[in-house]
Amino acid sequence: MRFSQLDKVTEFIPGERIKGIRKLRAEEDFLRDHFPFFPVMPGVLMLEALFQASLWLVRATDDFENCLWMLKEVRNAKFANFVQPGEILEIDSEMIKRDGNQVSCKATGSKEGVVAVSARLTLELRLDEGTKILGPEGLGFSRHSIKEQWESLATGLAE
Repeated sequence: MRFSQLDKVTEFIPGERIKGIRKLRAEEDFLRDHFPFFPVMPGVLMLEALFQASLWLVRATDDFENCLWMLKEVRNAKFANFVQPGEILEIDSEMIKRDGNQVSCKATGSKEGVVAVSARLTLELRLDEGTKILGPEGLGFSRHSIKEQWESLATGLAE
């Protein structure tokens, strides 16, 4: 993932929940335009942070068996606070339903204990499309690469 919106995983309970953090840095390129005199994390990137945490929850729960999960739906997205440079978005995603190739999560992003963003997300496994695009060798490489990213994010978690 080129634009990671998750700096570190702080808690992981397979099949249940994941927690992580994202520190907004003043030098982030998108802050030059959003907004120059009042720099804040764009709402779409706050949602992306929720999605990425939920994605790691699903992937790690499945021991990285399938890497091609996509965001299918966002419901009840609410934006309640800004995140500015130097502040930390604390992300919490809870798996609430699993039905075949779909997983629903309830996710929040908080700043100093106050919710800044929340949403219900539905992720969907798209294995057939991924196999057509990447082929079996590409899927194996993707799994390996994703496991390496996970190890970097989850450094320090108790096994």
